Amino acid sequence: MGRPRDVALALPRRRPGRPPVRAPHRTPAEEPVRREPAPGVGVGGARLGARQRRRRGRGRGAPLPAALGVRDRPRPRPAGDRDLEPAARAAEDGPVRPAPPQAAGPAPPPISGHQDALDGVRALAALAVLAFHVASASGAMTREGGSGWLFNGGQVGVPIFFTLSGLLLYRPWAAAVLDGRAAPRVGGYLLKRGLRIMPAYWALIVVFMVTSARAHLGDPLTWGSLLTLTQTYLPHTWWGGGLGPPRIGQTWSLVVEVSWYALLPLTAPLLAWYAKRVPTRDPGVRAKRLLRAIGVYGALSFVYVVFMFVPDRHKQMGLWLPHFFVWFAIGMAMAVVTVWARLDQRRPVAAMCRAVADSWGACWAAAAMLYVVAATPATGPYTLQTPDALWTSVLHLVVFGLVAVALVAPIAFAPAGHPVIEGVLGNRVMRFLGRISYGVFLWQMIILLAWYDAADRMYRGHVLTDLPLLAAASIAAATASYYLVEKPVMALLRRRRPRAGRDVHDDPGRTVPDPVAPPERARSRRAPARGRPS
Repeated sequence: MGRPRDVALALPRRRPGRPPVRAPHRTPAEEPVRREPAPGVGVGGARLGARQRRRRGRGRGAPLPAALGVRDRPRPRPAGDRDLEPAARAAEDGPVRPAPPQAAGPAPPPISGHQDALDGVRALAALAVLAFHVASASGAMTREGGSGWLFNGGQVGVPIFFTLSGLLLYRPWAAAVLDGRAAPRVGGYLLKRGLRIMPAYWALIVVFMVTSARAHLGDPLTWGSLLTLTQTYLPHTWWGGGLGPPRIGQTWSLVVEVSWYALLPLTAPLLAWYAKRVPTRDPGVRAKRLLRAIGVYGALSFVYVVFMFVPDRHKQMGLWLPHFFVWFAIGMAMAVVTVWARLDQRRPVAAMCRAVADSWGACWAAAAMLYVVAATPATGPYTLQTPDALWTSVLHLVVFGLVAVALVAPIAFAPAGHPVIEGVLGNRVMRFLGRISYGVFLWQMIILLAWYDAADRMYRGHVLTDLPLLAAASIAAATASYYLVEKPVMALLRRRRPRAGRDVHDDPGRTVPDPVAPPERARSRRAPARGRPS
């Protein structure tokens, strides 16, 4: 035992002004029970490895001898020691308050199942095309004075349809690239697309040939081109105009859409090849590469427009698929973003999707303002077939495409069950109109022109009185087409592929398994049929 001065030097010095912390006196019955700390863990501290323990002990003096009683001295314990048993900690610190709930991250957009709000978008697109055709046939758009020129913006229904097709049909291929799952089966995809589109269209062709083209019933070229949706590629036809026969001229856009359907099984693997050239499993890296490839794909439309005017102007080229790559690319890019946000919810892309969905009012207001711009002569004359100049044709693609973006993006990026979007576009009326929208698109022109000819009101009608009447007639014809032709064919397809044996990849855009959903919710489920090809 050394001298008192030596003992004082050996004791650790305390910081001035801070009184020593002493544990409260407890009887043995009140002494809290401690858990045995894991090796390398101090009471109330964090786990230390061997290197950290060596660093922490570096520079300290040798441990005090046991004779000084340091080990017998009660160790200070901060209030709320985490290594106390819960009951003892509650007795020492009072009642334990539950941790505040953490804020949930932004809900990602759905990438599977049927989205009711998209039915409402189809209904809007079909009715916009109908309003454009009524205003054109009644002469309202060409009359001086008034606001009839606003109906020229009804052509926006075409880019909306193309954007929806790119979103819904490319989404399974985007999921295959980003998630590593199998791509859709080409045979099942083509069969479903064919059975969804062709039967109702063939019924229209038969009615048209019997009622309006009886003089050409024996012409095999007419039958062959119309039944195969190739009429816009034929030169020197008896109907003269490049759109096709006058009473079914609106089907030029269906020719474009079916051409895109047929090329998608070739386009999607090419885009996937570019996205997978970088060896990574990060969906963000692949998504960015895929978006760049889709951007190049859409930019081909503007290169194509140049060839429409250089060296000479080719009016018929304005009706072919490459002219409209950019509108399909808009929907394809949305498909990539929705799958990316669903797979990696920690990244800002999920928050961006929710921000766009929550800004639905601003987006739709922008769509309305762009619609007014699209209706002006700045985007070209009243037909897509004959753009009058290179710059107006480019503006036509840009402005109408922006309208489709502003309208569709909040719906595509919204989480399931968004109250406003579902209430406005997913209600029962809009869902029904969306289911029959394909029929509204098919039958409107043959009904419209027959009525104007019978009433002798061609270019002398009034939109406010003609549009409600013709809309009701078109909806009635579309309802009959849906229940007599479209729905029975789809039921036949479902019976051909029983639910237990169906492959989700044969139904692109509808039953893509959700990569983050529980297993019971990721199963294929039967959704109500959509009314417009998508």
